[in-house]
Amino acid sequence: MKRKKTTCQTSIRVARRIWNDLSREALVRLKEITTQHDFSVGAGDLIYLHNGWYVTHTGLIGLARRKRCSGIHVEAVDSLCDSAASRFVLRATVYPSKGSSGFVGYGDADPSNVSFLVHGAEMRVAETRAVNRALRKAYGIGICSVEEIGSAAEPRQASPEPKKLPPQPANGNGHGSPKVRDRLCQIIRQHQLDPNLVKSYATDFCAVKALRDATREQVETFVTHLADWAEKDRNALLCQLNSYLGQKEGAA
Repeated sequence: MKRKKTTCQTSIRVARRIWNDLSREALVRLKEITTQHDFSVGAGDLIYLHNGWYVTHTGLIGLARRKRCSGIHVEAVDSLCDSAASRFVLRATVYPSKGSSGFVGYGDADPSNVSFLVHGAEMRVAETRAVNRALRKAYGIGICSVEEIGSAAEPRQASPEPKKLPPQPANGNGHGSPKVRDRLCQIIRQHQLDPNLVKSYATDFCAVKALRDATREQVETFVTHLADWAEKDRNALLCQLNSYLGQKEGAA
């Protein structure tokens, strides 16, 4: 119980730092979710999007591990799949215990309902969505997972080509340090992230009006956080970054 309370307090503190406009109701809801399911905002288990909380694939898989899930079985629904059109429907069955008959969830994906950043990976997105739905049923998770909401907020005309990271001069704050900057560029290239969206996320994460106002320690913490999240669950990270689409970019 003490650990859950600590996790809850830490999640609220991190959430306030990332999303500085959270309402009292949102914070109360966050406390309820983290206390009930032992989710952590800092670990990437939850995301605040469109004025609501969403659980991530990372959070659901972590919950299944803590609950000692017996197994997850996934199969394609062949009659509903069309590989030529990159349209896939998968069925996942989660077995919370050895004696369970299983909880079933379906997930679909095609180019019209996934981010342009993951075009070509529709089958994997469909699998993630199916597993998420099955896990939410199995463990009574009442909030939707972020991977299930598609890409309704994205501008259709956006180019899928990753943009080059704008050069940032070294300055007194130290976040222009070649070592930190090079690591950030490497993460962006390795995981094919949009540098402008990363910059917007970094500004929110560091709680500054412009990234140049962040301290070296803040930027280093962000870079470490970004690298960890990209490795653990790139799809959830892309959903978080896509929440900044359409927002006016601050000067770096």
